[in-house]
Amino acid sequence: MYTMQSWTCIFLIVCSMQSVCHCCDWIRHHYGHLSAEYLSLLDQMGGDITEQDAPVFFPDLLYRRIELAEFEDKVRFRNETIYQITKLFDGNMKAVTWDKKKLDDFLNILERQFQNLKSCVSPAKKPERRLKRYFKKLNRKVLRKMNYSAQAWELIRKETKQHLQRLDIFKA
Repeated sequence: MYTMQSWTCIFLIVCSMQSVCHCCDWIRHHYGHLSAEYLSLLDQMGGDITEQDAPVFFPDLLYRRIELAEFEDKVRFRNETIYQITKLFDGNMKAVTWDKKKLDDFLNILERQFQNLKSCVSPAKKPERRLKRYFKKLNRKVLRKMNYSAQAWELIRKETKQHLQRLDIFKA
């Protein structure tokens, strides 16, 4: 015989499993399509992507570590990365010469990805601190130090593309 507390626990487990299943379905059926779309827009919104390297090292170690992590940690990392990218693009963009419509579409799709992934992760766990620090350095050493110039934004576009491509590698 089940007590009220037992039923509550069963209900929470089933709801949690449904949430994870919904998340798995959304990632499986929508994430890849939207990802391909925003990567295409990222390429189309400006000229060729710069060959110049950013003065901040790409966090390869974080990506290698997260590739071995549990599903929810991967989703959380993906979500935090997308969030940090949208924060970068919230700066002074007066110097950019990109196609405004494509830039807006790119940012809207990123926001959509962020909102959908956000519903898949527990708010109780904190995001990866090293990832946040990396993006703060990128903001400080590229955008602010280069005075939000067109060249700085091109470096951000290059770094963004690298991140979004890496996120696709472990989406499955």
